[in-house]
Amino acid sequence: MAARNTRKRHQRRRGRFGFLYKLLSFLVILAAIVVGCVVFFRVNEVTVEGNSRYTAQEIIDASGVELGENLLLINKPQTAGAIQKQLPYVQNVFVIRRLPDGLTLRITESAAAAAIQVEEAWWLMDARGKLLEAGNESLKGNLPVVSGIHLTEPGLGDWMTVEAEEKFKLESLESLLTALASRGMAGNVTGFIDLNATNTIYFGFGDSLTVAAPMTGDFKRRAFQLQRVLETFQQRGESVSGTLDLTYGDEQARLLTERWLPGQNNAGEEGTLDGTGTADEPGTGPESGVQPEGGQAQEQ
Repeated sequence: MAARNTRKRHQRRRGRFGFLYKLLSFLVILAAIVVGCVVFFRVNEVTVEGNSRYTAQEIIDASGVELGENLLLINKPQTAGAIQKQLPYVQNVFVIRRLPDGLTLRITESAAAAAIQVEEAWWLMDARGKLLEAGNESLKGNLPVVSGIHLTEPGLGDWMTVEAEEKFKLESLESLLTALASRGMAGNVTGFIDLNATNTIYFGFGDSLTVAAPMTGDFKRRAFQLQRVLETFQQRGESVSGTLDLTYGDEQARLLTERWLPGQNNAGEEGTLDGTGTADEPGTGPESGVQPEGGQAQEQ
């Protein structure tokens, strides 16, 4: 009996030591891995892709990444945020580790979509409402000028902000430009984007067309509707001029021969069109109903 008890004590002791040995071995291996990462995975090369407005060195400097820094300890969101804050035209940044010693900064740059005046300064904005650049009147070039909202405390690289009563107009502006950009049409907006009315946005499009769109609603669908109307006229071999009214809420657009322009008394109350223009096509009355061929168009 005594011998049996002695063997059990030895077995329990070996079990305890076995667990401690395994734990110690695990810690030693883990420490070796950590030391290996610190010693070997050092940034030796930083490459930049997708940049055109800024040089690769400007982007690397803005990132804060330095050669010799530990590759695995680089904070990706912090690195991307630093670049976007210091370089306003940078829209997206993808930070990619290239083991064992490389880092790639993949850049997507934005473009100015419109200009807006704040006191004596002119600011350029992208389609998402980010302020890209500030300067004098010459800065705006041929970009459309936004009116009807008033920016509060604009700053380089900041998002546009307005007073509470104008917030819905700012959101509509951003939604409109984003929807047009998604269909490759933001660059066709010219002259003006007028937000002075409560219910309607007016914006120049091309050389001789004004588009009237609802202040709120599905801007993706309105952009699709505009695109389909333009394609229909192109298929007919006809040019589009005047005022294209998309505010009726149905699938048809009304084309008026008289062009709405800012400052002219050619709109009814709250900026809605008065419908006094003559039709482009005989027998259609004061408004020319435009609908893509084949009935209602389905959004693609």
